[in-house]
Amino acid sequence: MATNEEIIDMLRTAYSMELETVMNYLANSTNLDGVRAEEIKKSLAADVTEELSHAQQLGQRIKQIGGLVPGSLGVKLGNQAQPTENTTDVVGVIKSVIAAESAACTQYKKLIRATDGEDYVTQDLCIQLLKAEEEHLVLFKGFLKEYTQA
Repeated sequence: MATNEEIIDMLRTAYSMELETVMNYLANSTNLDGVRAEEIKKSLAADVTEELSHAQQLGQRIKQIGGLVPGSLGVKLGNQAQPTENTTDVVGVIKSVIAAESAACTQYKKLIRATDGEDYVTQDLCIQLLKAEEEHLVLFKGFLKEYTQA
């Protein structure tokens, strides 16, 4: 079992990951060009709201268990693939989404294990967030199949 401070640190990491995802999805949903990009842009734009909601839920939990939600200087960014200058690289965007969603799933699984048997509320939150991230992951893996078929 992790200590409360370790759990808060893991939650802050997840919070930072969600905020970085919001920024990258917002950028990609705006910057992508081309007819083939429209479905991806729509999906990313819709995901911005959901990912922001994840960050809000994580922030509330951090506060509930005695931590403080970090401001902009405390958020750790730069761990995800950044939007590129190539605004028609739909496959690159899809791959970066898959990487971000996979990393989120890994972080939530880590939290689920760390809270098992001790902090059921945090564990339940992370299970729900894992479910949502896995749904995104499956969706974008499907997009990748479609976009990479010859």
